[in-house]
Amino acid sequence: MKLSIVILAAGKGTRMRSNLPKVMHSVAGRPMLAHVVNTARSLKPDTLIIVHGHGSDIVKAAIDGEDITWVEQAEQLGTGHAVAQVLPHIDDDSALLVLYGDVPLIQTQTLNELLRMSDESSIALLSCELADPDGYGRIVRNNSEQVIAIVEQKDASLQQLAIEEINSGIMVIPAHYFRSAYPRIGAANTQQEYYLTDIVELAVRDGLAVNASVTDDEDEILGVNDRIQLATVERYYQERAAWQLMTDGATLIDPSRIDIRGEVSVGYDVVIDVNVIFEGKVRLGDGVTIGSNCIIKNSNVNTNTNIDSHCVIEDAIVGENCNVGPYARLRPGTVLKDNAKIGNFVETKNAEIGVGSKVNHLSYIGDSVLGNNVNIGAGTITCNYDGANKHKTTIGDNAFIGSNTALVAPVKIGKGATIGAGSTINKDAPDDELTLTRAKQSTLRGWQRPKKNK
Repeated sequence: MKLSIVILAAGKGTRMRSNLPKVMHSVAGRPMLAHVVNTARSLKPDTLIIVHGHGSDIVKAAIDGEDITWVEQAEQLGTGHAVAQVLPHIDDDSALLVLYGDVPLIQTQTLNELLRMSDESSIALLSCELADPDGYGRIVRNNSEQVIAIVEQKDASLQQLAIEEINSGIMVIPAHYFRSAYPRIGAANTQQEYYLTDIVELAVRDGLAVNASVTDDEDEILGVNDRIQLATVERYYQERAAWQLMTDGATLIDPSRIDIRGEVSVGYDVVIDVNVIFEGKVRLGDGVTIGSNCIIKNSNVNTNTNIDSHCVIEDAIVGENCNVGPYARLRPGTVLKDNAKIGNFVETKNAEIGVGSKVNHLSYIGDSVLGNNVNIGAGTITCNYDGANKHKTTIGDNAFIGSNTALVAPVKIGKGATIGAGSTINKDAPDDELTLTRAKQSTLRGWQRPKKNK
């Protein structure tokens, strides 16, 4: 059978108390819907459909992909009604997998197991047994333990409310059967909506098998209806991500104090201190150490490099055996070659720092290329912006730049050159020579420091 996946994402999410559509609220730095779409794509469906409604423009703008068919549910009349909107876009010989844009933790392996339990003459649903099933629809079985119905909590009897097996809402239905059965789904319930769950009782009447795949991971079926549940799902996601990093070879000083908002790959013997945030795609080589309170975005940090505390690294490449920080900021376009050092309160941008070169403290290096074994003194800045355009500074191998130097780009400092402390350099400096600019020092005798008026 073909596989058609429909993701329901039309709801407003009133309890979120937000102008943002519910499925656009973030888990691990991405909209909940984006997580579900990525999981759906991992199943390689023949058709991928998102049912949208509230805040459609925002939702469609946030989710990329030519593989997605967008279908509007103009009126929110229940889950059954939402699925019915996709009927013109699916073939009868397909299995229809129903997912939800506010259930972001569902896993590929779980869905594959569910799909294996379905065929063209049966329905498969995902259930879970909970000690506290409050808020969920209950799975009703007969004396032979066969599923015969799903009852929503608001419509359940006291006996049915005692059932601990709950419905996740995720199910696989033969498309041809849903097409024929949907007109028989009524709205005779407290919500006056067309429940997708009613398809189960109809299927039993029509002689179709209903198979339940019971997951033992209740976290992955959690839906989000308010900000408290959103925070709960975020913690579950981060816990999973932390466990994966430790499985891959990283030591986390406190696994509960790390945030992963993207994809992080680690080598062996990586050590990550507390309150570190990873965003986008980050790669950490063997033996890398990350100090506390760092933010690392879309960057590669190579073997045996130490990132000290309170550093921000974005769109940068850091070589092997480097030292960065504390309190350093590597902005986009920064490349540190092996054995380079960036010290405290140093900012770099669009800068290549050569092998063994050092920018130890209190400096700004932008739009620059530094050769090997360059030493940059404290307080040095590259004046790369003239108010309209950026200009480049080039510094040759083994150059020594004295403290409090301003290098006014475009400018070239030669190999082995020395720049005297306190200089403003706006012309090229030759190789192996001392270049400096200083005003004459003078002393004003009898000068008195101003006094504060009473």
